[in-house]
Amino acid sequence: MAAFANPNPNKSFEVAQPPSDSVSSLSFSPKANHLVATSWDNQVRCWEIMQNAGNLASTPKASISHDQPVLCSAWKDDGTTVFSGGCDKQVKMWPLLSGGQAMTVAMHDAPVKEVAWIPELNLLVSGSWDKTLKYWDTRQPNPVHTQQLPDRCYSMAVRHPLMVVGTADRNLIVFNLQTPQSEFKRIVSPLKYQTRCVAAFPDQQGFLVGSIEGRVGVHHLDESMANKNFTFKCHRDGSEIYSVNSLNFHPVHHTFATAGSDGAFNFWDKDSKQRLKAMSRCSQPISCSTFNQDGSIFAYSVCYDWSKGAENHNPATAKTYIYLHLPQEVEVKGKPRVGGGGRK
Repeated sequence: MAAFANPNPNKSFEVAQPPSDSVSSLSFSPKANHLVATSWDNQVRCWEIMQNAGNLASTPKASISHDQPVLCSAWKDDGTTVFSGGCDKQVKMWPLLSGGQAMTVAMHDAPVKEVAWIPELNLLVSGSWDKTLKYWDTRQPNPVHTQQLPDRCYSMAVRHPLMVVGTADRNLIVFNLQTPQSEFKRIVSPLKYQTRCVAAFPDQQGFLVGSIEGRVGVHHLDESMANKNFTFKCHRDGSEIYSVNSLNFHPVHHTFATAGSDGAFNFWDKDSKQRLKAMSRCSQPISCSTFNQDGSIFAYSVCYDWSKGAENHNPATAKTYIYLHLPQEVEVKGKPRVGGGGRK
């Protein structure tokens, strides 16, 4: 690393009053610039982000507690409500905008690793280390359907009708949410190491998968598009190889961001197979990231992610940051590869 440890070499805007432990997920409201972070300090926090003439300011608005570390979060599509799940084996529904109390709406037999709201079905889906997916009507105490998974749920992406679930042992299970009771397809990850994150293509025709071995796979569901599948290396520094912790598609340009344990985030165009922008490495890993609803803000958390074990955790110096980056169009708008005949 550099001689001095700079958590913010990209001069991003710092979010006020960040969590006291590492951040496990970041989620923007689909309706407003409200940012939610879940943390290993058992808290779910929300900030209002104000944009003014190229400046960003953050105001802490509210928070709720779980009994144990929180691992995941998702907003309802109307922007009124936040769902959060974690090590207390439950999902809480927090009617944040109305100021209501959080209530438990889902239960598992092991920690809840992923949660998503499916507006087209008016259902919540939760994925757990108990090797199940469960679908919930939040007005009912029992799941409307329980789907067995081949192993522990590690990652999940929903873009109706497509849902992709990454589990332990490199399984990738694809569901068509028009018939959610059966698997559409089961794929062994094109990456040789443990799955860390997945993201559904905006056009629902495929997905990205990121692994702990500094690599991303681009996978199309249609067999006739198999020649367009590829993997690429990223978040590496010579012989040092870092985990890809986050994959986020830009909501407008459909390019995507990767963030990793090397402390870097990059913007990519899968269609022209180009890196659009490499940002400077922060002094700690980036544990998670997300775009806001129009792609004008990219939020990322810089904190220790335990990728190098307990011996590299120093409680005295460990600090958690959440930063906001304003992507320039040149960073996130795809461009044809020069001399390559443009996009195929």
